[in-house]
Amino acid sequence: MEFRKVLAPLHPDGFKFVLAAIVATVLLFLVSWPVGSAALVITLWLVYFFRDPWRVTPMREGVLVSPADGIVTSVVQGPPPPELTMGEGEVTRIGIFLSLFDVHVTRAPIGGQVATLRSTKGRFLDASDEAASLHNERLAIRIAPPEGPQIAFVAVAGLVARRIVCDLREGQRVAAGQRIGIIRFGSRVDVYCPPPYATMVVAGQRMVGGETVIADRLAQQPVTQGSAH
Repeated sequence: MEFRKVLAPLHPDGFKFVLAAIVATVLLFLVSWPVGSAALVITLWLVYFFRDPWRVTPMREGVLVSPADGIVTSVVQGPPPPELTMGEGEVTRIGIFLSLFDVHVTRAPIGGQVATLRSTKGRFLDASDEAASLHNERLAIRIAPPEGPQIAFVAVAGLVARRIVCDLREGQRVAAGQRIGIIRFGSRVDVYCPPPYATMVVAGQRMVGGETVIADRLAQQPVTQGSAH
């Protein structure tokens, strides 16, 4: 565990990319030192991109944790994804944008049973654009926790991201903060929080996947406000 705190291991999905980059780098060094050096930079970036750091998830009843690293781009009201058949009533949607430099391993925001998995084809708009939630290619997941309302969260492809990898299957049970997959490369994740969840984050705040509490079903405080400094 101590080693993982110093140097994060690779996510299994990244091994083939890194191995191919290493082979290409060696071959390019034999051809041209400057070209090989450029390939080495790309290889090191791939190692960085596919990192899978250790996380400690708070396990208090009623909390939702962030399913990904990134920046909160919006906290707005909207209906859950129609493919999840959760009704048309508006709930709080927390949008999190993942840049090319964020950890792209995704995690379950809450523990429970995977009730529904739905993949939808779509466009590849910039993931920081709010329209991406509606029009981009996405994977929507509905989790039924032991207590409280069901939660929806959606992995959304972006301008660069073309592949959403998910290890879940319907009927499977997951724990809060459990790794569920990875998105290549830039992307966003939306979490839909129905009442009585109170949001604990604001737009512009940085998230740590599997650690940052984004909403609380048992909170006795008003919706969180914030300011930039």
